[in-house]
Parts: sequence; structure tokens; C-alpha cells
Amino acid sequence: MADKRSDTKFTMDWMLLIAVLCVLAFGLVMVLSSSGIMAERYYGSKYHFFQKQLMFASVGVILMGISSILPKRFVHSLHYPMLGAILVALIVTLTPLGVKVNGSSRWIALGPFSVQPMEFAKVALVLYLAYFFGTKQDDFIRTFKRGVVPPFLITAILCGLLLKQPDFGGAAVLAALLFCMCWVGGTRAVYLGGFGLFTMGAGIMLIIYSPYRFRRLLAFLDPFKDADSIGYQLVQSLYAFGAGGFSGSGLGAGKQKLFYLPEAHTDFIMAVVGEELGFVGMSLFFVLMGIVICRAFSISYKQEELRDRLITFGLALIITLGAVLNLAVVMGAAPPKGIAMPLMSYGGSNLIAMLLCIGLLLNFSRSHVERESKVRK
Repeated sequence: MADKRSDTKFTMDWMLLIAVLCVLAFGLVMVLSSSGIMAERYYGSKYHFFQKQLMFASVGVILMGISSILPKRFVHSLHYPMLGAILVALIVTLTPLGVKVNGSSRWIALGPFSVQPMEFAKVALVLYLAYFFGTKQDDFIRTFKRGVVPPFLITAILCGLLLKQPDFGGAAVLAALLFCMCWVGGTRAVYLGGFGLFTMGAGIMLIIYSPYRFRRLLAFLDPFKDADSIGYQLVQSLYAFGAGGFSGSGLGAGKQKLFYLPEAHTDFIMAVVGEELGFVGMSLFFVLMGIVICRAFSISYKQEELRDRLITFGLALIITLGAVLNLAVVMGAAPPKGIAMPLMSYGGSNLIAMLLCIGLLLNFSRSHVERESKVRK
């Protein structure tokens, strides 16, 4: 009897866990490679960013482990407390307590570290939307006011606070999460179409009336036209991919990180991967991240309860959007948005939030794995 209880308790999607740990280790190696020169010049130790990222990863893995064994009832109760905490945190970023970097106030100082609430806002929004669409289907189908307005209003408030920071990319990600969750949750096509048109119109207006965003859009369309200014980072990223070839220049031997590619260890870390490890290294990353994404959506597909299916779908979507948008930016297929590569880019808030998503996915994977084992018996 003891053996059966033990098997059930610790059963989870091991393929997802192994793939995540592989990507995490890959990211740590690339953070060390891409940040070593910069860290040694400005901080006196080439391990400065690597050590901090290792600490963030340790905290994230512990949080992943805790969230993977939490009672499902407790996870279901988090939607309002977490949403309220995130709303307060986003407001705090706009006060003197917020940390301002490069003209944007997106962080809250906690001792020697800074937390970016936006990264956790994605998780909070998913939990809330899953609760709403998973438990209010009757209201949702019956009336627009009671079934559609609340999730759109909550998301609009979050996006408005992000735009005040300003964080246009973060607001765009939350809007994309809302659209996809509404689509899966059963929102009528006419409402989704109206939301899509409104969001596109609002985005265009925000770009037109912001000279900086408009210049970034023009730089995206033709980065080499303004290669010494607004298009500089994208041009250097493309040079890095072009220099990588099939097998790359070798781990640690890349040149673009030598102060050509700004902040190479953060949002543009994949350009360093492309230069140093080439097609082979990028292919390895695609395989590992592909396993993570496929297993995440597989967990969602196998959930029996609608709310659980929506939660896991949203968590999988957070990881997928991060990976796709980051690659689109560094390869010049989308305008720069300041979006980190999940589990790879340097940054504590994003890494910990991604590992929280993974932990919750592992938590929900236990239910369908246990069901399958019972069926086989």
C-alpha cells in the first residue's frame, strides 16, 4: 500500500521536467558566455551575472518544486489574491518607490534586487481568466455585460498600468493572452473580432503618437537605414546570426558580445547562441523548447475540468508567446519589444515566473498521469 501511495504522489510529466532543466542549464551556460566580458569590465568579475542568474534559478527551482505539489484547491483560490497583489505592485512601480531604468519605471526594489511585476501579471491574469471562463459559462453565454465586460476590463486596467510605465510590449502580451483565452473559453466571434480591431487601432495610435515607438517601427522595417542609432541592436543581432554559420564560432568565442551587441545576455541572448553555436546550437534549443511547449499543451489537452484546462493552456501560452516573440525580435521579424527568452535570458523576475508556470503545469500533469496509470491497471 505504501508503494502505491508513493507512486501516485510523485508521478508527474518527467519529460517536461527534464526538458526544462536542460533549457535552464543551457541558459546558464549562455549567460556566462554572453555576459563575462561586460561583467569583468564593470563589476570586476566575469561571473557577476552568472552567479546572480544561478541564484535566481535556485529560487525558481525551489518555487517550481513547491508549486508542483500544492493542493489543486489552493491553486484555484489564488486568482483574486494574486490579481490584487499584482495591481498594487504595478501601481507601486509608478510611485517614487518604483525603480526607473532608461526612462521606464517597471521595477520595485527589494534590497539589492529588483522585481518586475509584469512577469507575474501574466500568471495572475491567466488564473483569473481561467476562473472566469471556467466557472461562469452561463453568464458568459447569456449576457455581454456580465460575461464579457469583466475580463476585458481587468485586462484593460493591467494594460493601462503597464503603458504608464511605459511597457508597450508587456501590454501587448497581456492583450494576446486575453484574446487567446477568450477564443478557447468560448467568446463569440463578433466580440473577439471587435476586440481585435479595437486593439489594433489602439496599438497603431500609440505608435503614431509616440515618436520613439514610431522610430522603432521604422527601424524594424529597415534596420540598416538607421544602423548607427535606433536600428543598431537589431543590425548587430543579424550580424551575429550571419557569422554563426552551421557550427558557430565556438562557445565563448563570439565577437558581437564584445560591446557590439548591447545587453547581449538579456533579450538578445539567442543572437549569441546563433553566433557561437550556429545552426547546430539553435537546432538543439528548438528541440528542447519544442518539447517543453508540446508537453505543456499536452497537459492542457488531457485535463478533464474546464477550469484546469484553461489554466494549463494559459500557462503554456505564456511560455510559447515569450519564446516566439523573442525569436521574432532578435531575427528581425517583429519590432523590438523587450521580451525575454523563457529560461534563457538573464533576469530574475522572468526566470522565476517561468519556473512558477512550469511548476503549476507539473502539478496539473499529475492528475492525468495518475488517471492513465489507473486505466492501465
